[in-house]
Amino acid sequence: MKHAVLMLMLLALPVRAQEVPAPPPSGGSVQEGVDLLERGMRSILDGLVTEMQPAIDGMSRALTGMGPLADQVFALIDNIGNYEAPVILENGDILIRRKPAAPPPLPAPLKEGEVDL
Repeated sequence: MKHAVLMLMLLALPVRAQEVPAPPPSGGSVQEGVDLLERGMRSILDGLVTEMQPAIDGMSRALTGMGPLADQVFALIDNIGNYEAPVILENGDILIRRKPAAPPPLPAPLKEGEVDL
């Protein structure tokens, strides 16, 4: 679950509140051109954020649903540095081999009522 929260934090985009544009100063200065460019870029970015919001919300729901599965996968992997890069076989299977020099994996935690012999 904490991985899903981290992904959401990375995907969050800062959003500025809309500001009422100040009337342009008279005289057509360079600063006026810069202000126009700034307002135009702000308008484009605000529109982009508005368009992307449904996709971000959908991704948030998907990541939230994957939280328990991700927790199970990360419980099996003790340290990602102990594994080689994934290999995709011709049949689509993905192998993630443990490095030969890696320490032995930690034993799986006991379930309630189990006894280690």
